[in-house]
Amino acid sequence: MPSRRSFLLGLSLPLLGRSSPVEARLRITGLEVMVAPVNARGEWTFVRLKTNLGLTGLGEASHGFGARDRVQAAVRSAFEWVRDQSPFDIEAYRQRAWAAAQSGEMLGRTAFAAIEHAQWDLAGKALGVPVYQLFGGKVRDSIPIYANINRATEDRSPPGFARNAAKAAADGFGAIKAAPFDGFPALTAPAAAIRQSAGLGIACVHAIRQAIGPQRELMIDCHSHFDVPLAVETAHQLEPERLAWYEEPVAPTRTAELTSIRKSIAQRIAAGELLFGMAGFAPLASSGASDILMPDVKYCGGLMEAHRIAALAELHGREISPHNPSGPVAMAVSVHLAAGLSHCKILEYAWGEVPWRAQLISPPEIFEKGGIAVPSSPGFGIELNEKVVASHV
Repeated sequence: MPSRRSFLLGLSLPLLGRSSPVEARLRITGLEVMVAPVNARGEWTFVRLKTNLGLTGLGEASHGFGARDRVQAAVRSAFEWVRDQSPFDIEAYRQRAWAAAQSGEMLGRTAFAAIEHAQWDLAGKALGVPVYQLFGGKVRDSIPIYANINRATEDRSPPGFARNAAKAAADGFGAIKAAPFDGFPALTAPAAAIRQSAGLGIACVHAIRQAIGPQRELMIDCHSHFDVPLAVETAHQLEPERLAWYEEPVAPTRTAELTSIRKSIAQRIAAGELLFGMAGFAPLASSGASDILMPDVKYCGGLMEAHRIAALAELHGREISPHNPSGPVAMAVSVHLAAGLSHCKILEYAWGEVPWRAQLISPPEIFEKGGIAVPSSPGFGIELNEKVVASHV
């Protein structure tokens, strides 16, 4: 009885015109790194692996918290772990490169993940199946999306947040997120300055709620600016706005403090966007500090590790909502992650950063009724539009 992989390989061979198994012959031979400047908050870095059989695979290494030359150097360093290797040997790559990714800076982690993304894309294309099929298939045809307006909001006043929130709502998104406490002073600042900044952030939340109406979900990211008393006090003042979640009022590694906050407020807690690996998420999942875990496929150790973190979340009764204020390749990877997770309720989308975003990939991103369709094409189901990328370098 042939295995499922053998069967799928047999199906893919006529398409590729090969007389020997693709898995045995396919080798990674080259690397391209493409950068698209976006705005003052960063740029999108895309990775493309090339092979001896003409197939290519995409990954994303955006927002690695490093200068462009350092990010590209990190990607090229990670590429050496897969040069002349089969893209199917993903676990072997993980074992060879994991220690370096774990001990390195964020740019090393994003580089590690981008190479892993591209391997999965290649594997799916070689087998002729969507990547989610390699993880057990999908449980839905569309993924609910929330619009993160934070990166697109330059006017950080209540009217500025309200305008963009209203535009995102008009675009059909049923859930909106913002981080109105960015720029918060250090907790050692004078009490008056802290009160003023907290008051401004709260006023922004009120303005967003008024702009989007009572029916849409509203999430607020605090980016770990608070301590326990301030987090609790602020959450109490925000109760009338019925937040869908209250994100990282303190750092997710401070699980005792986060647990104390969770027990003292009405809102659910979401956390974990910068954590790495199952080991990084385990205390957060098991402590009860967070209702929703937020692995980022660029930061957490790649797509395979994101699935393991999702299993950990399910074990402890937590939901998953992938962190994803990224470019369209990371969006595609995250869609394939979410497609097979019944405890993933919603996925993040960086709304409004540039008007040409959707055209960066083919087929373009299409959001309907606040969701994005799960694709059926092989791999991640997308290719980069090189003309659009080149026009924005």
